[in-house]
Amino acid sequence: MESSLKNMVLVLFTITLLSSAAVGGVYTITKEPIAQAKVAAVNNALKQVLPEYEATTSQTIEVNDMPIVAHTATVAGKAVGYAVESISKNGFGGAIRLMVGFDTKGTIININVLEQKETPGLGTKMAEEGNPLLLSLKDKRAYEVKMTVRKDGGDIDALTAATISSRAYAEAVAIAYEAFEVACGWQKEADDVDTGATKQEGGQNE
Repeated sequence: MESSLKNMVLVLFTITLLSSAAVGGVYTITKEPIAQAKVAAVNNALKQVLPEYEATTSQTIEVNDMPIVAHTATVAGKAVGYAVESISKNGFGGAIRLMVGFDTKGTIININVLEQKETPGLGTKMAEEGNPLLLSLKDKRAYEVKMTVRKDGGDIDALTAATISSRAYAEAVAIAYEAFEVACGWQKEADDVDTGATKQEGGQNE
């Protein structure tokens, strides 16, 4: 009986060891391609939200206790635009990550959705060209826009049946603008952003 118990423990230990090694091997193999894919996605997003540029420099700015990366695009050493990798943790399906582009006067050039896990056909429409969220913000001077959805008294048109997703999108843009103000030198540090993104009126619909 004791010998059988020892054999069983040995077999279980061996299986666990081999499984751990396999998981570690897969992680090692996939780590670099995943990192490269993320870099490629960021570079592609920069091109979509910025005017033509020669180079970019990056800095990390804290907004709402979150590290937000702001990219300054330059031509001949002069800033021509800013792109901010922003995030809201309050999406219906989890975090929403955006790349928000600004010109030097604070006008929103374009917005690219880097990551979202919202409900297909509802919140996922935030990634579609010409969606209401984007149209409410594109080509607008950010400081003239109240960064909340109209249901909460703001200026942003929400996606149909996706209020929670829309609030999170608006929050991410508001956070991006705070980081932009620091990146371009308009203020020394970012303020905390309160956009009402965590409000849950209207039941469990997005």
